[in-house]
Amino acid sequence: MTERDVVPAPPAADGARRGRIGEEHPGHVATLGTSNRRHCVTDLVAYGIAIIALGVAVFAAWHTYRRWDLGNPLFYAVSVVELLLIALLVGGSIALGSTDRDVDGVLFISYLVTMVVIPPAAVLWGIAEKSRWGTGVVVVSMLTVSVLSIRLLGIWKGTYA
Repeated sequence: MTERDVVPAPPAADGARRGRIGEEHPGHVATLGTSNRRHCVTDLVAYGIAIIALGVAVFAAWHTYRRWDLGNPLFYAVSVVELLLIALLVGGSIALGSTDRDVDGVLFISYLVTMVVIPPAAVLWGIAEKSRWGTGVVVVSMLTVSVLSIRLLGIWKGTYA
């Protein structure tokens, strides 16, 4: 890195430095080509969660096809998705509080909370339902989480109103 590649971090619009999450500290420098803002819902996060949820949906569909009850492997798979969604809820809430994007906060948080509530509700329903459709509920819930993840990305980017 040469001196030419380093520029001082730009001050806030009114000239004052504020300690918001994702901003550099006063006196630090930003490298050209890098962003000094952190983004919560990136394409990688949204599509990654969607793909993992689709994978669990396929696994649950296999259980439904084979007429198996909701067992430990499916429970653990849904638990992995749930942990990712809890991390997204925390990260999304922090990022929403520190962003200057034009994001509808109520809609964004409601999507995050809904995504976190769906998998446990589906597992409880799937355990209670002793027919083959107990795992069918998990299929539908994972498909729903996948779609909501992509929709959340659109809300974060301002694509959807």
